Amino acid sequence: MELREAVIVDTVRTPIGKRNGALAGWHPTDLLAHTLQALLGRTGVDPERIDDVIGGNVTQVGEQGCNVTRNAWVAAGLPQTVPATTVDRQCGSSQQAMHFAAQGVMCGSYDLAIACGVESMSRSPMASNAAGGVGPFSPEFLAACDGQLMTQFEVAQILARQDGVSREAMDAFAAESHRRAHESWENGHFGNETVPVPVKDDQGRSTDVVLDRDEGIRPETTTESLAALAPAAKWDLDLAPDITAGNASQMSDGASAMLVADRETAERLGLAVRARFVHLAVGAEDAVLVLSAPNRVTRRLLERTGMRIDQFDSIECNEAFAAIALRWAGEFLPDGDLSRFNRRGGAIAIGHPLGASGVRLATTLVNDLEAVGGRYGLVTMCEGGGQANATVIERLG
Repeated sequence: MELREAVIVDTVRTPIGKRNGALAGWHPTDLLAHTLQALLGRTGVDPERIDDVIGGNVTQVGEQGCNVTRNAWVAAGLPQTVPATTVDRQCGSSQQAMHFAAQGVMCGSYDLAIACGVESMSRSPMASNAAGGVGPFSPEFLAACDGQLMTQFEVAQILARQDGVSREAMDAFAAESHRRAHESWENGHFGNETVPVPVKDDQGRSTDVVLDRDEGIRPETTTESLAALAPAAKWDLDLAPDITAGNASQMSDGASAMLVADRETAERLGLAVRARFVHLAVGAEDAVLVLSAPNRVTRRLLERTGMRIDQFDSIECNEAFAAIALRWAGEFLPDGDLSRFNRRGGAIAIGHPLGASGVRLATTLVNDLEAVGGRYGLVTMCEGGGQANATVIERLG
């Protein structure tokens, strides 16, 4: 069977709110519902035609439990005959949702599908889904990992040392992330990829205030100010001395959504097509050093496709930690030219609402390719459990 072509009709995200910030009054179901309504409004597609909605979410407990993606679709007042499901590949959950949507289109299971994601780290705190029993890491799991469980701070420090990434380099990279993200708001670049969100009070009532830009960007950030920060692992300052809140991603609230279609179907319905999926890959390695797999999955993608890094006009590697982005760049951009790497800033400045970040990165990538007239883009990110996704997108519009 010949595979069909999976294309991106449109993709959108909310501005990203700080934890306990402007979006904390939003129930995550309703925040995703708001984003789905915006996507459908932008495309004009009949929601009855959507074959499936696949959403990413990491902390699937409490307000994010019981299939938050389906709940969001219903809460948005959309046709209840359209199914929806929620997936968890940790930080890459909505990137995996994109892969599932694209694969469904390619094989003929879907004509139109939505990939999306949401995370409210204010209302469903990170790791709150790990309570109960002995926790998610069984004795057998721990035995397979030689009894080791490390915090991500410690893992980032180990990987930075292995690859010779210094504290100074991480702080400089973080400061540049804030500069690039701020510049992208100031010059209007982010306007096309975001939908404003009314701020709600602590009772969930809309106010007259609107969040219309990412809340966590600090344009005053400098390498010097970051150098003064203490380690993020405050309980043991020697555990990860170079890893600080300043050179790591922010805990955030946000949502994102993308309409994926069969190209022939999109053209028949008169839908504009912005980009297409070219290659999809997943990979994994050490379950203890849980942040290392973006390098491995990128090598795997390049080997399987024959593509070269110099073919990518835009690259998004999630800034979970500056150390992870820099070790990726150290292998694949050894000349040190980061001009096409996270060109609009990244999670250090913009924020990292876990389940929404995959589609957020792809949204930024598509808009960046259009802005610079580029052809191919690459998205990759580290994921809990030692995994990673990689996606190649080609601009068509």
